Amino acid sequence: MLKIALKSLLSRRLTVALSVLTVALSVLLLIGVERLRTEARNSFSSTVSGTDLIVGARTGSVQLLLYSVFRVGNATNNIGWDSYQKLAKDERVAWTIPVSLGDSHKGFPVLGTSRDYFKYLQFGDSQQLQLAQGQIFARTHDAVLGANVAKKLGYQLGGKIILAHGSGEGAMSEHSDQPFSITGILSPTGTPVDDTVHVSLDGLTAIHEGWESGSASLLSTTGVLAADENRAVAPPTTITAFYVGLKSRTALFSYQRAVNQFPDETLMAIMPGVALSELWQLMKIAEQALLVVSAFVMVIGLLGMLTALLTGLNERRREMAILRSVGARAWQIFVLVMGETLLLVSTGMAAGVALLYLIIIACRPLLREFYGMSLAINPPTHTELLMLAATLMAGALIGAIPAWRAYRMSLSDGLMG
Repeated sequence: MLKIALKSLLSRRLTVALSVLTVALSVLLLIGVERLRTEARNSFSSTVSGTDLIVGARTGSVQLLLYSVFRVGNATNNIGWDSYQKLAKDERVAWTIPVSLGDSHKGFPVLGTSRDYFKYLQFGDSQQLQLAQGQIFARTHDAVLGANVAKKLGYQLGGKIILAHGSGEGAMSEHSDQPFSITGILSPTGTPVDDTVHVSLDGLTAIHEGWESGSASLLSTTGVLAADENRAVAPPTTITAFYVGLKSRTALFSYQRAVNQFPDETLMAIMPGVALSELWQLMKIAEQALLVVSAFVMVIGLLGMLTALLTGLNERRREMAILRSVGARAWQIFVLVMGETLLLVSTGMAAGVALLYLIIIACRPLLREFYGMSLAINPPTHTELLMLAATLMAGALIGAIPAWRAYRMSLSDGLMG
């Protein structure tokens, strides 16, 4: 009977191939959306690793996380340098990383920070930043580029770059009198670090001397300041935020409370993991909408396969009659049609999963370069396996319809015979 079934499938190869393709594309969309959702979360979560708290001016926790870590949006206010120093000297603090944002270079954000940024900032599974070339900044006008910045703009060590006042592509005023030298290029991380130009806080302070009003003054345009690049630079008056690593996790809430009740300035401290959870709650509706659309596509694919099977049954009356004439019982016809359906669904699922991995392998470099998203080639997750099992069960339920019809058909044909 198996031989007859295989020959029957081969005789209907076009219909069978279309049914398998329909299921494969449905599985590809369903699992693909789930994989993208999971990897996007992992990519966001891996951006900050080992940082206990992020401190900034009082605002929403998600907003503080977005602009201080992901360079999305702008800070509503800054932190005074004196306030930062007082909080950084707290006995519960192991290390801090001050960050100052607001400038850009050809659309890429510029981040002013200290050398501790390269020492303490971690991403992914507690990985530290690594230099692919050169060294971190040692002088006022040195710059370290993220991997994507160097690659997209074709920069090399020793090159000169000019920072623009303001963020994004719309930044028009340039600090052309004080160019920076590229001294280092970081290894790829798959995080916003790859799309960032890093300079020292002294460098940012130096280029903004004479810009206190928000635009270039006569002092900054005459080139007087640029003439002496090695002059002493005063500490910055403000920074955008700072990352905190504590000596003990038990001090987390007490230090957070101390920041939130800081008497000299209105500040807030957020836990990156908690803020990310709030961000996912905001995006949950969009995620669920995508999954619902994918599930409907799967249902439509299975219904299309059901239509093909039911349509083909009338054309197989002769085949069923022959099977009955050689001794096949009605329940064996039922099992035969069910087996064919499950074989089609299983083959479609395997093809869909294989297509997904091929697409991931092909698109990984593009996603990493243009969207900073790193797609890992991992085996199916528990959720994905559950989705595949649900698809197989749905296929079995749908396959029972033509199988029951074939059972009734073969029985009536047998009685008529």
